[in-house]
Amino acid sequence: MKIKFKLIIILLLAVTSQVHAQSRDSYNMWFQYLMSARLTDKSTLTALSQYRSFDLAYDTRLFLVSAYVDYEIANEVKPAAGFMFLVLDSYKSDNTKKERYEKRPFQQVTLGGNIGRTSVSHRFRVEERFISNPNDFIVRLRYLISLRIPFNRAGEKEKLYGILKNEIRMNVVKDEPFDSNRLTAGIGVKVGKNSAIEVAFINQLETGSTSNYGYIGYRNSFDWRKNKNK
Repeated sequence: MKIKFKLIIILLLAVTSQVHAQSRDSYNMWFQYLMSARLTDKSTLTALSQYRSFDLAYDTRLFLVSAYVDYEIANEVKPAAGFMFLVLDSYKSDNTKKERYEKRPFQQVTLGGNIGRTSVSHRFRVEERFISNPNDFIVRLRYLISLRIPFNRAGEKEKLYGILKNEIRMNVVKDEPFDSNRLTAGIGVKVGKNSAIEVAFINQLETGSTSNYGYIGYRNSFDWRKNKNK
């Protein structure tokens, strides 16, 4: 346990040192809590909250809450539907803040699999974005590939794992359909049977700009099936 916390502290120090070395919008913080709960043998509820800032924690960039339910229709094939609410804070050219709200229903399909002991996930998502100030409506398509790489030997209890993700996002418009590409690399540290702390670096490329994030996340899972012990 001491080794786990020492590793987390080292990674946090590395992240925060970069925060002070970079200017606004070139390095930001990203905090997230994610919960998943088995509802039945085939369905799972996933909920998350997320906070992003332009600095270590105080200069708000984005806050969101989201939830969706998936259902496994075939082995490792899970369609889902969900909803997300966001508060978006961005800087205008005169260095003042502009606040926008977004309501975002979405639909997705996740395909799972393995390459050796590495688990691979493909997620295809369609989202309908209703944005205020000014009012706008955007349909966006997203494709995410995720790899979870075990660091333990086969048969050993998992303590550490690697995280590697890439997501491309495209708007359904004729002019400039490219929205962004997001690359994530990090590690997860198991702190309980069904919980983990994750630390990562995120690079987001948009048209004409690039944003970097230090990511700190906590995730845990539950089993809410009524008949799980029968």
